[in-house]
Amino acid sequence: MHARNTFIRLWNKYFGSAELPITFYYTDEEGHAKMVEPGSTSRCVIGALTDVREGNSLCFDADSIGCPGGKRYLGFAEGIMRGFEYFLSYGIPGRLEGERYCKSPELVKEIMKNTPTFKAPSRFIVFKRWDKLDESDDPEVIIFYAKPDVLSGLFTLARFDEVDRNAVSAPFGSGCSTIVQYPCLEKDSEHPKAIIGMFDPSARPFVPPDVITLSVPIGKFTSMVDNMEESFLITNTWSRIKKRIDSA
Repeated sequence: MHARNTFIRLWNKYFGSAELPITFYYTDEEGHAKMVEPGSTSRCVIGALTDVREGNSLCFDADSIGCPGGKRYLGFAEGIMRGFEYFLSYGIPGRLEGERYCKSPELVKEIMKNTPTFKAPSRFIVFKRWDKLDESDDPEVIIFYAKPDVLSGLFTLARFDEVDRNAVSAPFGSGCSTIVQYPCLEKDSEHPKAIIGMFDPSARPFVPPDVITLSVPIGKFTSMVDNMEESFLITNTWSRIKKRIDSA
């Protein structure tokens, strides 16, 4: 609770009216949030998370998620649909409409060879807005829905104590993979990366037109919070940007 309240205080101080992030964690325990019944919310996980951004905590299991991609990228299924290489490229005339996110099926196959896999460590995934966390919660990843000025601050803060120029990464993937799978895979890294995402055109209709996500494992998030009061956030440069955030 101290960590929760400390971040809220610092967020309000340096990011003003920008919306608070949401978080998630995996658990085998029931009762941490409202269980999503099959078919009761958007088929797309990103659409369902609109409720979480508004302060309504949700819990998903494998049956809650209607999209096969959502099941896979939240770790509840390992396989991919038959003909996926055509689905992600130009499709199969008369049989399967392609999304045309990749030039050819062959390119998709090459991409999939190096695409990491991820298995959910527990039965449930719980999503909560940061201010809705209580003592029973153990957040694993923090997800910011950020407008450009806010994203600028988060990007700079995420690499404030890193040598690597690529301490913030923007991997190709579905909207849900960039907020769940990729940051989860970074959790145990010696230098976990922040993940910029939500470039997936299929997910874009479920977020505001001026919003991109930045997701960070809890360890990275903790160091970002610890660095806030000695970083660029205390400068006049950022003060000018914060005024613009507050007036937006």
